[in-house]
Amino acid sequence: MRIIHTADWHLGRRFRGIDRTPEIAIALEEILQAAKTWDVDAVLIAGDIFDVPNPTAYAERIAYHFFCELQAAGIPAIAIAGNHDSASRMDSIAQLLSLAGVRALGKPRRSADGGTIHLNTKSGKLCVGAMPFASEQKLLDANALWESDDGEFRKDYREMVADLLQNLTQDFRDNTVNMLLGHMSIDGARLAKSEVAYYTREKYLLSPQTLPVEAQYIALGHIHIHQRLAQNSPAYYSGSLIQLDFGEAGQEKGFCLIELEPGSQPKVEFKPVTCHKPLKVLQCHHDNLDQTLEAHRYHPGFLKVIVEMESPQIGLADRVRQICSQALLIEPRYPESSLESTDITHIDPNNFDPAAEFCNYYQHRLGTTPQPVVLKEFDNLYKKFKEKVNT
Repeated sequence: MRIIHTADWHLGRRFRGIDRTPEIAIALEEILQAAKTWDVDAVLIAGDIFDVPNPTAYAERIAYHFFCELQAAGIPAIAIAGNHDSASRMDSIAQLLSLAGVRALGKPRRSADGGTIHLNTKSGKLCVGAMPFASEQKLLDANALWESDDGEFRKDYREMVADLLQNLTQDFRDNTVNMLLGHMSIDGARLAKSEVAYYTREKYLLSPQTLPVEAQYIALGHIHIHQRLAQNSPAYYSGSLIQLDFGEAGQEKGFCLIELEPGSQPKVEFKPVTCHKPLKVLQCHHDNLDQTLEAHRYHPGFLKVIVEMESPQIGLADRVRQICSQALLIEPRYPESSLESTDITHIDPNNFDPAAEFCNYYQHRLGTTPQPVVLKEFDNLYKKFKEKVNT
C-alpha cells in the first residue's frame, strides 16, 4: 500500500503583505501529479490546511480543487484540523467534503464516535486513528469527550491526549494497515521557529511515549521541519510545503511517501517539491553591502538582509531595495557594546525635552551624537505622533 503524508499547507498565508498561496498551489499540483504517477492508495493531511480560521475564497478554492482532482483520480483522502484551522468549520463541511472522497475531522473524538477512519483501498484495508489539534480548554471540557461513571474528571491535558490516542488504536487489526494521523508537538522535534510558540511548549509539548506503539506509521503535522522523531520511531513530520518565513530559509520542503503492508515496517521516502520563491538570509557589513546585494540581484525568491553597522543611517532600506527589490526585511545590527541596557531614570513630564532625551539615548546606545538630518526626522515623527494623540 502506498500513502502520501503531507501537512502544514497554510493556504492563505500572507508574509510581509505578500500572499504565498500561489506558491503553495504549485506545490500541491506537484503532490497531485505524484499521487497519480505512483498510484497511491490514499493521501493523509495532518492539519493546518489553512493559515487562518476564516481563509480567503482563493485559499479555499486551491484546497478544494486539490481534493476534487484526487477524487477524479480515484484517490481518497483523510484530513484533520490543525491549530490554525477552524475545527468547527471543518466539521460543518465534512459531509460535503465526503462527496469529494475526503474524510475530514475537525474536533478530536473517540474511536467509536468517528475518531477512527476505515478505508477499503485498492491495495487493502487502511485503518487511521485521527487526532486533530485540540486546545487545552476544549479538551478538558467534561462533556466534550469523556464520560466517567465514578464522576472522576481528568484534569491533565497530556494524560487525556495519551488516553485518546490509545483509544484510537482499538480498531487496529492484524489484516489492516494501521496508522495514526495527528497534529501535535512531540518533545525532541526540531523546531523551525515559525510555528506558534505557545502550542509547542509546556503543556502542549508531548512526550514521545504518548504515541501508541501499535501504530505502524504516525503521520504528524504542526512542526514545519521534515524529520523522523527518532531512529527507530515510526513517527514523522512531513514539514510545511513552502518556506513560510525566514526561520525556514534554505530548508528543503516536500512530503512523505510511505509503502507498507499489514504487520510490516514502513518504507518512508521524503519527496521534495520545487521551491519557486526560496527565502534567503544575507548577512554583511555596511562596507560591502552593495557588493553583497549585487550578487543576489536576481534571486528568484525573497531576501532578509542583515547589515552590521557602526551607527544608524537614513535611507538604508531604500538603498537595499534599489538593488534587490525582493528584500522583505532589512535589519541593521550594531556593536554589542551599544546594546547594553540603559539605566531607568525618572523623567519630569513638565520639563521633558524629547530631542534632548533622544540625543541621550543615541549617545548611550551608539557612543555618538545624531546627525542634524536624523534629529530633524525625529522631530517630524514626534510632532506627527503628538498630533495623532491629541486628535
